Amino acid sequence: MLKRTHTCGELTAKNIGEKATLLGWVHKRRDHGKIIFIDIRDRYGITQIVFFKNKKAEELRSEYVIGVTGVVQRRPKGTENPKVTTGEVELGVEEVEIINSSLTPPFELDEMADVSEEVRLKYRYIDLRRPEMQKRIFLRHRICKSIRDFLDKEDFIEVETPILTKSTPEGARDFLVPSRLNKGSFYALPQSPQLFKQLLMVSGFERYFQIAKCFRDEDLRSDRQPEFTQLDMEMSFVDEDTIFDITERFLCHAFKEVLGKGLKAPFPRMTYHEAMEKYKSDKPDIREPGEDFAFLWVVNFPLFKFNEEEKHWDMEHHPFTSPVHEDIDLIKSAPDKVRSRAYDLVVNGVEIASGSIRIHKKDLQEKIFSQIGLDAAHVRERFGFLLDAFSYGAPPHGGIALGLDRLLALISGVESIRDVIAFPKTQKASCPLTDAPSQVDERQLKELGIKVEKRRGI
Repeated sequence: MLKRTHTCGELTAKNIGEKATLLGWVHKRRDHGKIIFIDIRDRYGITQIVFFKNKKAEELRSEYVIGVTGVVQRRPKGTENPKVTTGEVELGVEEVEIINSSLTPPFELDEMADVSEEVRLKYRYIDLRRPEMQKRIFLRHRICKSIRDFLDKEDFIEVETPILTKSTPEGARDFLVPSRLNKGSFYALPQSPQLFKQLLMVSGFERYFQIAKCFRDEDLRSDRQPEFTQLDMEMSFVDEDTIFDITERFLCHAFKEVLGKGLKAPFPRMTYHEAMEKYKSDKPDIREPGEDFAFLWVVNFPLFKFNEEEKHWDMEHHPFTSPVHEDIDLIKSAPDKVRSRAYDLVVNGVEIASGSIRIHKKDLQEKIFSQIGLDAAHVRERFGFLLDAFSYGAPPHGGIALGLDRLLALISGVESIRDVIAFPKTQKASCPLTDAPSQVDERQLKELGIKVEKRRGI
């Protein structure tokens, strides 16, 4: 195989007269009889190459992988392409190597209007060759790098928490994983690292973060996926102001470094009741006419909500959220009046982050569990390890989780988070590329002690 000397986005007028070797994909082919023009593409850009009476060039088709060597020359006057960095030059090909051929792609990479999402996801490896898709994935990389760089300077430590864990439902359904070694028992995939990040605070790490994979078996919309990514942060010895400050400074840093855009901080704050009274929504869009982004903190959500169907009190967020101190005495007598120390970060009417100051005292945590109808045996089974940890000097702590996929969709100006995830699922939670989920053979089920009941008529 020819050895690359330059990328397809690198050659400019300063390289005229030099010999260069490019490797990449055939993007477009234009046959002018004795002269054939081909655009060769890689992740860095596109370069026009020119063949004169070359038989191999006649074999080349869209998406063939090729290597070419030749001399960089200036394009004839009037044929320059100012839209690309290589638009002043072309490569006069002296040697060409067909590294791999390609079937005719199921769609043109630059004509997506009539291509269904199902087809795009089935051939995602082709869809991801499109420059706009690659830009979004590179943007994701840069945002994640920016997160790590910023939080490292703020004394945060990145800690990975378990993927196979205990089922402790937090509102949505868990994805369950059967255990072969403990037949009849199941792991759950985490809906969030909530309990483990609280345990890290009890462990004395003080500032934790993780770019975490989370899983929820719920009905899907354009901004939901069965597996998604969130920036998870937890801090000890802090109040809401500290968490807001760190989050705001991180977002200002990321927007400036990655997008070159400035954000106005501090972000305005509004209580839940103010938002509902003024906007009839707990995630209002407060943009003024002509305003890239408007961030808003919505604070003091109700701690409880009444479950009309089952006639008992549920949590508005999750049961580890601390009530406002002066409302603690109302938990039993007037639960509808108890405010929480929970907060959401809303941008342009979309919630992109949510968090709270947590409960760190065992007796208060038990009181909250009791109020939502969890008996002592159930609490012990599900959350005993957390309550035990609280008995050994748990510091006050709080945190926030920011939906990375939602943030990237917002920044990229796309409606669906599937367009900022490399290999997403459809709205039916399936993967057209790999045909997952799929059935497994009887041997695997037998090893797990599982029997699948066949539906009637199947």
